[in-house]
Amino acid sequence: MKYPTAISSTLAIGITAIDHGTATVEIAADALVHGNQQGTVHGGLICELADAAIGTAHSTLMKEGQSFTTIELKINFYRPVWKSRLRAIAHPLQSGKTITHYSCEVKNEEDKVVAMVTSTVMTLHEAKAAGR
Repeated sequence: MKYPTAISSTLAIGITAIDHGTATVEIAADALVHGNQQGTVHGGLICELADAAIGTAHSTLMKEGQSFTTIELKINFYRPVWKSRLRAIAHPLQSGKTITHYSCEVKNEEDKVVAMVTSTVMTLHEAKAAGR
């Protein structure tokens, strides 16, 4: 597992918990830095935080000669964020040899769900994993 990734370093996303197939990552989100046109934290930042948690969780399952790629990601936003430490908690819903489905909750400092993400990750084997 390569960590921090370039995007995690750029956005200051940090791992706060990691286990086999699960991960929690956090970011100090602030609309003054990560804002959109409406003055709230951009949904793309929230999506990236969830994707980082899912990718980190899946990286714990990789063996020699394997890599992975996201093939689908869906996000539902539940409440706006102006300034909060956001936490993304990812865990697998179903794990297979090639396809794994994840769920990830993004919560604010008040432990309220800001967004819910589901994602499908494909494990790449041998030649398909080379260079990735």
